[in-house]
Amino acid sequence: MTETQGKDILEQGLTAMSIALDAQARERLAIYCGELLRWSAKINLVAKAELREIWETHFLDSLSLLRVLPPLGSAQQPLLDIGTGAGFPGLALKAARPELPVILVEPRQKRVSFLRHVIRTLGLKDIEVLCGRLEKNSAKVDGQILSVPIITSRAFTNIGEFLLHTAAVNPTGGKVICMKGPRAAEEIATWRFAQPESPYRLQEIVELTLPFSGKVRNLVIFNKESA
Repeated sequence: MTETQGKDILEQGLTAMSIALDAQARERLAIYCGELLRWSAKINLVAKAELREIWETHFLDSLSLLRVLPPLGSAQQPLLDIGTGAGFPGLALKAARPELPVILVEPRQKRVSFLRHVIRTLGLKDIEVLCGRLEKNSAKVDGQILSVPIITSRAFTNIGEFLLHTAAVNPTGGKVICMKGPRAAEEIATWRFAQPESPYRLQEIVELTLPFSGKVRNLVIFNKESA
């Protein structure tokens, strides 16, 4: 498919999801997708798929978080994306909303190199890539102590395990957004049973469908109420 066809797919998806982005944001996302495809021919970044599926599975799915993040014009709290892989959702959100401060955590050096390349190519500021893993009961990643009010991940682990990993880096009053498929309710029930003393409380579940496949997605939002 040509670059124009890719932009058309993006536009169709944004319209279907009622997401408004300016021309500069759409151009950044198109460049990002082009670099993703180019690098994926050399290193394993994402599974091979038709361009329409790549836009939906990675970019549009990531951009669904825009509906639950603070809107433009409000104070922008930093976002931490754990296990970002090829930059989803954190780098996609940054390309769409360049004023959003973002920290990406990724342990694989080749993917870190790709992320830094895209950041340079797009001229993004106030975004950092940390090469390392977030361990339970630790706030340190790549030599830095983190405390971030909004944390997310697309495919890090199940909800219970993810909340155990985020607790040390998420301050009281912070928010964790878990991106889940149709089995979100099962994971929530397991978390409640296994972690009755969790500092997190379930705030909201935002259910949506992806625009082309109709696949169900759930944004499961937690608030941290205690240390």
